[in-house]
Amino acid sequence: MLPSLLVYGLINSAILAITALGFSLTYGISRVANFAHGALYVLAGFSAWFFLNRLQLNYYLAAALAILLTSLIGAAIYRLALIRVRGMPLLEIIVTFALGTAVLETLRYFGFFGSHYSLPPMIRGSVDLLGVPVDLQRVALVVVGASLVLFLWLFTRHTRIGLAFRAMAQDEQAAMMLGIDSDFMATLSLALGSALVALAAVVVLPLSFIATESGSNILVSSIAVCILGGLESTAGVVVASLLIGYAQIVTVTYLGPHYQMIVALLAILLTLIVKPSGLFGQQKELEERV
Repeated sequence: MLPSLLVYGLINSAILAITALGFSLTYGISRVANFAHGALYVLAGFSAWFFLNRLQLNYYLAAALAILLTSLIGAAIYRLALIRVRGMPLLEIIVTFALGTAVLETLRYFGFFGSHYSLPPMIRGSVDLLGVPVDLQRVALVVVGASLVLFLWLFTRHTRIGLAFRAMAQDEQAAMMLGIDSDFMATLSLALGSALVALAAVVVLPLSFIATESGSNILVSSIAVCILGGLESTAGVVVASLLIGYAQIVTVTYLGPHYQMIVALLAILLTLIVKPSGLFGQQKELEERV
């Protein structure tokens, strides 16, 4: 029992981290809480399915196009809508939530619902970890999660755009005085955050079928991870994903799968009561905010 909890707890934590990184990055840079996050996840999954099954494209090409399309939509959300309400948090939430709902309802209108939409695994086969059989798709999840964290660390330290992101995260007004275009950086942050959640979709969704209903679950889980870890902290996302991920696996094992989402909701509630800024929310180190 214990080896199984350890292995699948790590896998579940990797899923939470992958899906939450885009939300955290977008907020850390632009201060926009993108409530269309879950809808973009679902859209990326259906886009990959469409490119793969209707256009008969190679799996990796279909995944790349789905990520690109979702990234462009994320950028468009900022340029066409959010730019008009920038700096008004309540309106930002309303706008992104409304756009996310519109995306999901549009998918339903065109018949993208039900359990017959699914993506094939990227890697077939299985291995034994601590004596527990695990398919390679789940192993790939953990590798992708670790790679994304490393990518963000390197990107924000060794690229001009990454350094501009860090400047925006530290002090937007000072960054603007240095000639950094705030709206352009915010657009890039929405695009990159959307690309990250799209990557999560094409890696995670082969484990199940694509459902429009999963958008709300992804949004709630991402918010829970970011609130517990600290909305501006990548390290917080990793730690919170481990805490919530293992808590969910223990809950599912002993109480049943219906209680899994309750763990995320309790994480939000308890964090807001005990430490509203999250585990790492008060850190001022710049590298912890992007």
